[in-house]
Amino acid sequence: MTRVCVVGAGAVGAVFGARIAGPLSVLARGATLAALRAHGWALNGAARPVTASDDAADLGEQDVVILTVKAHALPALAPALKPLLGPDTVVIPALNGVPWWFFPDRTLRSVDPHGTVGATLDRSRVVGCVVHLSAAVTAPGEAVLTAGNGLILGEPDGGGSERLDAVARLLEAFDVTLSADIRRDVWYKLWGNMTVNPISALTGATADRILDDPLVNGFAHAVMREAAAIGARIGCPIEQTPADRNAVTRRLGAFKTSMLQDAEAGRPLELDAMLTAVREIAVTVQIPTPALDALLGLTRLAARERGLYHD
Repeated sequence: MTRVCVVGAGAVGAVFGARIAGPLSVLARGATLAALRAHGWALNGAARPVTASDDAADLGEQDVVILTVKAHALPALAPALKPLLGPDTVVIPALNGVPWWFFPDRTLRSVDPHGTVGATLDRSRVVGCVVHLSAAVTAPGEAVLTAGNGLILGEPDGGGSERLDAVARLLEAFDVTLSADIRRDVWYKLWGNMTVNPISALTGATADRILDDPLVNGFAHAVMREAAAIGARIGCPIEQTPADRNAVTRRLGAFKTSMLQDAEAGRPLELDAMLTAVREIAVTVQIPTPALDALLGLTRLAARERGLYHD
């Protein structure tokens, strides 16, 4: 029987927890941990029992570890996950932005400043994951799925594998797509999120309002053109135009991005994985990013002033 542990008991974690059959454990803390122990994990009103702890040693070695924490929490958290890891444990990072495993030969200091994530969660364990769904926490241990059910899965170095097929079977309740180039899929999702998310946190506007403002939308397009140029340089080309991508976002209506939800709840913003990492890559490949720099600088300063970002 596959032993699965979800690390992070927020909205996306609840969706994974609800979609996976069989015994499930979860690493959580605080009020969420208490709620999970009292009544299990609830998604859209339907609850399921879980084994919950704030200590990975209580849960033991797992076959699959699914990471649904925010990327900025991983550097501090990663060493504490060692008890979950056996010799063949597969790690599935269901994270926004550029992940620590993105390059085989380079550590991104913006997402793994001291190398602790890569040292603990070795890239060889990773099955890459891109999440296409929207969910929100309604109370500790409770969440609602509001849109989407899609996952893209792939080996970091491309191609197929037996473990990739096994993970796809484990997650068969999702609409799973297997990718031959998961890095390109990661970059494409980032390309769509890296403007609307931080602009929403900066302004408090829903996605439709951002797209409807010609000046704001024009600025977002400038950022996206820079990111597309970076993608082409690192083997993640994007064939669409910014207008094409925004048309997809527009179909989702007047929604609050995950970063806006974090800002409103007073939670730290995942700016480093979404913007700082892109700038770090741009410097390495020598592509100027004046629009990206402006977006990062403004959003980071606003977040610092509100206590939502710490260097």
